[in-house]
Amino acid sequence: MKRGLSKTIGKAVALATAITTMSIGMVGCSDDTKKDTSKNDLQKIDVFSMTANYAGEQTGWFGKIVKDKFGLDMNIISSNLQGGDSKFATMMASGNLGDIVVFGADDQKYRDAIKAGLLLDWNKDGLLDKYGTHIKEFQKAIEKNKTNFGDGKAVYGLGHGVSTMPATSPSEGTEMTYEPTVRWDLYQKLGKPTINTVEDYLPLLKKMQEANPKSDSGKPTYAFSMWSDWDGNMMMLGKQFACMQGYDELGFLLVHGNEDKYQDILDPNGYYLKTLKLYYEANKMGLVDPDSISQKYDDASNKMKDGQILFSWFPFFSTQYNTQERVNKGQGFKLVPFNDEKVYSNGFANYGANQVIAIGAKAKNPEKIMQFIDWLYSPEGVMTSTNGPKGLTWDIKDGKTVFTDFGKRAVPSTAAEQVSDQYGGGTYKDGINALNFQTVNPNSVNPDTKEPYNWQLWSSTLNDNVTPLDKSWRETLNATNDKDYFVKNNKIVVSPVTNVSDDALDSATQQKMGQIATVIKQNSWKMVFAKSDSEFASLQKDMIEKSKGLGYDDVVKFYGKQAEKRFAARKNLK
Repeated sequence: MKRGLSKTIGKAVALATAITTMSIGMVGCSDDTKKDTSKNDLQKIDVFSMTANYAGEQTGWFGKIVKDKFGLDMNIISSNLQGGDSKFATMMASGNLGDIVVFGADDQKYRDAIKAGLLLDWNKDGLLDKYGTHIKEFQKAIEKNKTNFGDGKAVYGLGHGVSTMPATSPSEGTEMTYEPTVRWDLYQKLGKPTINTVEDYLPLLKKMQEANPKSDSGKPTYAFSMWSDWDGNMMMLGKQFACMQGYDELGFLLVHGNEDKYQDILDPNGYYLKTLKLYYEANKMGLVDPDSISQKYDDASNKMKDGQILFSWFPFFSTQYNTQERVNKGQGFKLVPFNDEKVYSNGFANYGANQVIAIGAKAKNPEKIMQFIDWLYSPEGVMTSTNGPKGLTWDIKDGKTVFTDFGKRAVPSTAAEQVSDQYGGGTYKDGINALNFQTVNPNSVNPDTKEPYNWQLWSSTLNDNVTPLDKSWRETLNATNDKDYFVKNNKIVVSPVTNVSDDALDSATQQKMGQIATVIKQNSWKMVFAKSDSEFASLQKDMIEKSKGLGYDDVVKFYGKQAEKRFAARKNLK
């Protein structure tokens, strides 16, 4: 599960909201049902996904839909679980990347696959024109791929999270991707003090720890319990507070979402090093889990569920604590913003975001596969992946989308509710679309229902079952949900997704980046757990000097050019 944060969080959110981040449905699309290929022989296909968190046959309700509707039996090959980059290299060397290929980014791997002739041009034999009816509704995304990767002619894939909603509008649902959340019940107990800057969280969190020193199972509590398995070019959690100030990462840079400025992560006055100092101070106060340097995300998740953690950077992480039993007692995590906050938000991706879905050049039945991918981008497809099968989890009542009783139990918590054989059997959770690739942004409006695909934004659920925890939070912040708070208070920086793609990295720069990233990650973690101010300063000095000696400034210069390309492209957005 490793990625830089636009990429990391894309994956992370998918872990906790696997339903909200797929894309498929069944709302009155009679034209789609005419494409039913279930009478064809069942064809087993390999789906090589760099974003999947599961390997093996797609089973359950989603597997049944794909088999019945398209005659496809999907075998998921996950590089995350089966060898990482070495798995990709092995498949490249074999000359076959599978029937469907999901790339974690439109980066060098995608370019290399195109150059090696391992991806199918969707324009070949009129494939896109014949079978891409819904895909063709996203012309800007098609043109971006054609221009940036197909010499203006070929279309080798399509980006994720596409939408026709305004590019300068925040694309999140009820919660932002990056948010400071804390135990709201403890915050109330301590008088709900004002938080002006991120540094103000430390004394609050110390008081919370003193008020609640043990978890449900009797283990010690900490403000911060971190993990390293999502680290990419840097310590991933070292840049999260920058994301709450309107920045996100690009190489070794932190780039502002809508202003033409950036800072490199080794800038002594920049957010990255300031955050490492914050964690160092927190560790001196006994607020950092000593397991942080060695544990993985799953370990931290278990601690969150047990009540060992008091602070989170992401709603998807902290809401694991918010069981129905707890929130009904007013106990749980909620957003507690700081006054200086300007949270980073991605605008709706008219051009498609950076993950890409493609068809392998050796796919035996590309027509059938193209129909399936087109369905994934259709209203029917989006509704199904996002919310499950119509009739089982949701239905239409008085023209509006509503949950069935089963859906109320299964979908919000992606629960292990048993599914009848009629819908594929197994549990609801095990039947979720395993590609882990969001085709259309689920916060876009479904043209068939005139409401967003995302169940959290349906009129039937927005004010349904407001818990004591939510009621208290709403009254305090005068907002319906987190996004509503940030928009109302002008505390949001929307970064529009443009039609530019980053230039290809040459092998020498790639090698430099890998060496530098290793130094930065190792020293960053050591700095958090430094024994003294002098050791902290020495480690920071060593990190900067070693990085620069390995060519850090050259890499920063390269990404500075990429940032300037984005700045220029933003000005052309309408």
